[in-house]
Order: sequence, then C-alpha cells, then structure tokens
Amino acid sequence: MTKIIVANWKMNGSKAFITEFFKNFISAPQNFIIFCPPALYLKDVLNHTSRVGGQDCSSHLSGAYTGDISSVMLNDIGCQYVLLGHSERRSYHKETSETVRQKAGHVLKADLIPIICIGESKEVRDAGRARDFVLEQLSHSLPAVSDKTYYIAYEPVWAIGTGLTATENDIIQMHEAIRQALPQQHIPLLYGGSVNKENAHTILALPNVDGVLVGGASLKYEDFNHIVAFSELPMV
Repeated sequence: MTKIIVANWKMNGSKAFITEFFKNFISAPQNFIIFCPPALYLKDVLNHTSRVGGQDCSSHLSGAYTGDISSVMLNDIGCQYVLLGHSERRSYHKETSETVRQKAGHVLKADLIPIICIGESKEVRDAGRARDFVLEQLSHSLPAVSDKTYYIAYEPVWAIGTGLTATENDIIQMHEAIRQALPQQHIPLLYGGSVNKENAHTILALPNVDGVLVGGASLKYEDFNHIVAFSELPMV
C-alpha cells in the first residue's frame, strides 16, 4: 500500500548536508517521499528528487511583499507541494486558519498540492476540546474549491518535541473525526507528531493514516531510511 512520507527539515540544512544526505538516502519507488527543505535549498534538493515542497508561501501571488515567496514562484522552480499552517507558523507567526485558507487557494491555482496542517495544544486537549478545536480549525483552513487535491496533516502540538506521545487511540479517534468531516473522502490524511524510526510503522498501520509528516527524524538519513523502509512493509 502506497504511503506518503513528508520530510520537513524546518530551518536546518546546508549544501554539504544535502549532498551527504542523498548520497546515503535509500529511496522507496512505490511510496511518495516528499522533501520540504528551507527555501534557499529547494533547487539543491530538486537536483536529487522531483517530489519537493516549500515549507510555506505568501498569501499573495505577487507584489510589494519583501521577503515573501509566492506559490507561483515555487511552481516555477519545480516544486509540487507546499506545507501550510504548520503549528510553528500558527504559533510563532500568528497565522490564522483564514490565512491558511487563502494560501491554500493560491497554491491550488498555481497547480501545487497544499499540505494543510492542523492540531491542538496541550491546554486544549486537557480541557477536553481537542476534537471540536481541530475540526473547527480544519473547516476554516480548507480551500474554497472542492475538486482539487490537497493533503491534511494532523499534528498534535503537544506531541511535537515535548517528549509526550499520542497514543494509537488518540490518532485513530482524531483521524476518524477528520475523515468524516472532509468534503472529499479520498483526501490523504497524514500524522505528524514526533514520528521516528521506533513508532513510524505502527502509526502507518493505523486506519485512516495515509502517511506521516516527519520532522527531526528526517534530518538523519539513517533514521529516515528506517521510516521509509517501515512504510514498505505490509500494513495490518
């Protein structure tokens, strides 16, 4: 069964790192392995694979927006995907779901596939509002068009770099709720929350998990090779 494995390198990497990584990376042709490096290194990664995405894009297509990069520009250099609404963008840059929706519309118009991230904080989960919060975030982040392909990545903020881990039941329940709320049932659902070589195969075998969004573990080719290899095993 084909799985989507997205490597989010965040603000990490260098030309030397990319050369070393791909010298040792073991690909999996039957799966979709997507790399999202910092914008400066998109072209370097495109020299090794065509499945490349930006980590973000502007909510505008062009204009006087110094420092921004548009979805049209990402398409122009050969990207196929764009991460949108990552928890770090929502938290550090105060991006709203409405902004994510606007960006997603521009990404689709540029013939790219948006990977829309949603997820709740520990405070929200502890208050028993995780499901309602995530579904509201989802509804406000989805692009207005309903006939284009996009991915959804559920990333519980409380399980990213905190040492806390979502249980299998946590993932199953939330992915089922998201699946039921989506206007199109075939939309791929990814899980992102401290995915590593120890838990990747278990997570990928869960119902309604079509792939994973990998952060820190994607920076170590040994670990990422394990995750890619796990994704090739039969799903139970």
